[in-house]
Amino acid sequence: MANAIITLKLMGENPDVDFVKLEEEALKIVTEANDDKETKTEVQPVAFGLKALQIIFVMDEAKGGPDAVEAKLTELEGVQSVECTDVRRALG
Repeated sequence: MANAIITLKLMGENPDVDFVKLEEEALKIVTEANDDKETKTEVQPVAFGLKALQIIFVMDEAKGGPDAVEAKLTELEGVQSVECTDVRRALG
């Protein structure tokens, strides 16, 4: 099977969320799911001091969709919501 490039957006609960710690914990979950393939993260300002963590990673389609990863990320402390914003098949 092919690989998929998945983009997830994690919204922080409030402006005081420690995004360094959140990023570390989220990357543990993502690298477990994607067998340590390429991963990119970026903290983005949203509004009124709120931030979101965007995670882009490569995942083998044989493992299914990103639903299991989303569910685990939702359980992290400081996360209000997790949204899958993009899924694409990687060619090549």
